[in-house]
Amino acid sequence: MNDIYLYVITALLPLSACLTVLQVNPYHALVIRGILGAIAALVYAMFGAADVALTEALVGTMLAITLYGVAVRSSMVMRLGMIEKETKNQDKFNQLIKHLRIILNQSHLRLELIFYEDKKELDQALKNQEIHGICQEQIGQEQIDSEPGYETVTRIQRLYELIKPKLSSSLITYINLSDTKEKQS
Repeated sequence: MNDIYLYVITALLPLSACLTVLQVNPYHALVIRGILGAIAALVYAMFGAADVALTEALVGTMLAITLYGVAVRSSMVMRLGMIEKETKNQDKFNQLIKHLRIILNQSHLRLELIFYEDKKELDQALKNQEIHGICQEQIGQEQIDSEPGYETVTRIQRLYELIKPKLSSSLITYINLSDTKEKQS
């Protein structure tokens, strides 16, 4: 009967592993992964493997969580390029950016705005994959009112799939850069 706590703590290992795998938010998964490592270190220590417990606590938990945290933080961003002096209608532009931030936050993504001097530099940044998409004034479309509207073009299909259902279809476009590269060669 004295070993019941050992069974309870050991049962927490598969439970926390399942919670880690099923977690949608990557930051919550990191926290649960830390808990999993701490439980594993505790189990190793209870079985008398202090060296393995110390290694698990330092490398398996602390170092791994730190590295995963840096990787998740840097990969969960949409870099949106735009021309610096293009915002003629600041209200519509701010409204679009605010709406994009809300949409991306639902998928645990951040929006980072990158400004360029001219259209050529902006297009080159998209082709060089420095940015994930561009935001520009709508070109060649009739405006319902005389104020300019804005559209977003992305080169990443997954971002397009996340944004399209929640944003007017005239405001988002997907371009496949690999098709345009094949046509040029």
